[in-house]
Amino acid sequence: MKRHNAGELPLSAPAGNGKRAVDKEEAEDKMDKYDKGRIRCSRLCFLFAIAATVSILARHCYDAGFVRIEAVHGPPPPSVRHHHQHQERKMVPIARQHSSSSVSDHHSPSAPVDAGSDAPRKPSASESAEPVGGGSKTSSSKEKQSSSASHGSKYGGRPFAGALASADDKDDLCGGQYIYVQDLPARFNKDMVQNCDKLSPWTDMCRYTTNGGFGPLLRGGKGAFQGTGTGWYDTDEHALDIIFHERVKRYECLTDDPSLAAAVFVPFYAGLDVARHLWGNNVSARDELALDMVNFLAKRPEWRAMGGRDHFFVAGRTTWDFRRKADGQAEWGSKLLNLPAAKNMTALVVEASPWHLNDVAIPYPTAFHPGSDEDLFFWQDRVRTLNRAYLFSFAGMARPGDAKSIEGRLADQCRASPSCSLMECSTTGPENKCDSPASVMRLFQSSTFCLLPRGGTDTRRPAFDAVLAGCIPVFFHPASAYVQYSWHLPKAHAEYSVYIPEEDVRSKNASVEERLRKISPETVVTMRDAVVGLIPSVTYGDATSRLETSTVKDAFDIAVAAVINKVTKLRRGIVEGRPEEEKLERYSWKYPLLGEGQKAEDPHEWDSLFN
Repeated sequence: MKRHNAGELPLSAPAGNGKRAVDKEEAEDKMDKYDKGRIRCSRLCFLFAIAATVSILARHCYDAGFVRIEAVHGPPPPSVRHHHQHQERKMVPIARQHSSSSVSDHHSPSAPVDAGSDAPRKPSASESAEPVGGGSKTSSSKEKQSSSASHGSKYGGRPFAGALASADDKDDLCGGQYIYVQDLPARFNKDMVQNCDKLSPWTDMCRYTTNGGFGPLLRGGKGAFQGTGTGWYDTDEHALDIIFHERVKRYECLTDDPSLAAAVFVPFYAGLDVARHLWGNNVSARDELALDMVNFLAKRPEWRAMGGRDHFFVAGRTTWDFRRKADGQAEWGSKLLNLPAAKNMTALVVEASPWHLNDVAIPYPTAFHPGSDEDLFFWQDRVRTLNRAYLFSFAGMARPGDAKSIEGRLADQCRASPSCSLMECSTTGPENKCDSPASVMRLFQSSTFCLLPRGGTDTRRPAFDAVLAGCIPVFFHPASAYVQYSWHLPKAHAEYSVYIPEEDVRSKNASVEERLRKISPETVVTMRDAVVGLIPSVTYGDATSRLETSTVKDAFDIAVAAVINKVTKLRRGIVEGRPEEEKLERYSWKYPLLGEGQKAEDPHEWDSLFN
């Protein structure tokens, strides 16, 4: 039934003030007509009484929330959205182009911060006033009354009954997709951005916190970004904490009712926090804010609903920056991910541990943040048809102090071959072309295959730069991608990449060029098409200009959907009385690779690499 405003409800005609004049003499002579008129009057009064009763009941139902409301298929205008968000019972996606002032972010498509400017943009008044935890909420707590009440018996009255019920409601466009953003004090996120000069002892992070974490806008790039508009930014690979939070603020299905939430997002900038102290000797300083955060969460009712197992957060660094075991000053990182509370949450990091279950790897942010499907499709068409002058390329440097590294051997092979393009990186300084998005993109666009060995850790951002350039990745260890990004990359890794065991290069001096030349031209075309098809899933789009009609799921969309699926599966298992699947942490790298009927204990070709 359509919901009406009180003024739209049908009203009966007024009785009027005029009094029927009846001649006394005629009344005495025509008593029969009087009786008929009296009957008609009585009937009319009876109808008036029914109409009044219906009107009162309708208004009562309107206020009490008993009227069923159909899903609304469009957002209210910006000027009235705040007024409506506390009255509407059903949630609808917020059109990104009509975001309200409470979700205005730090990067505007009309006035982005340019790469030539190092000064961070000052927050506007509306930004300073916005809640630290997130943006505008798209559902009210009144939704819970009608939804969870009707399904309470089905889900046993559990704290998450409303969330499961909303997933069953086919009229709710956001059913089963609601995210609740935990409100946090500013010290856990916003204060770090405002004090950006203290985020790193080596890098001016103030320039990289602009434009919602995308960094300064890039222009030109000497042909590397030709014809692609303004979707390119000088993005730091460790700015994911900010980028993800900004996207959450514009998520279409936010709710202010945690009982409806399919998952709870905790906007703690763990990566930015630990980076301030990694190179210092004060171990307590590395843990201080992490301990403060988990203690804060444990006191919240949202946490008590599932002990934090429906909570997730983003830490835009590798897992090893958060897994310190001892408290010695020489030990690396914080102990955030080893805290009991953090083990209940899902941590999204750029490199996960092969031997732990509470973290999941999501892609490093690249320099490309398309603002529309059209920008993305244009770029895919461009890199698919590029003329590539080199068979393979390599961007890296020798690591003489690392006996396991094969980067030096790959650089030697590349230097000796006219079919390879080499970019030798330095550790720091403006001369390091490997830190230039335009230089890396030109290199990878010029070659068919890109060599991607392990670096300081198992994973590297250039793996995603290669995909973005339409260059077929060549991996030398499964921990570089195959056991990491299971949400974003296909399980069948041979469809989009080449695998050459690093031991073949290290001990057998295998020729990479010979291996690559054995791949037929037809297979190369097929693999490149697969790589180009992966570009959306490893890209973090610019949500400030994306259309609500976007049909493309980017890295953010995929990660959020996967978290929700994980939490929903856990909740339904609790309701149905199914025991949770027991997983051994030492096999965490293997679980995403298992096929139907396979067990983690079964032998695998990569067992020796992870034991």
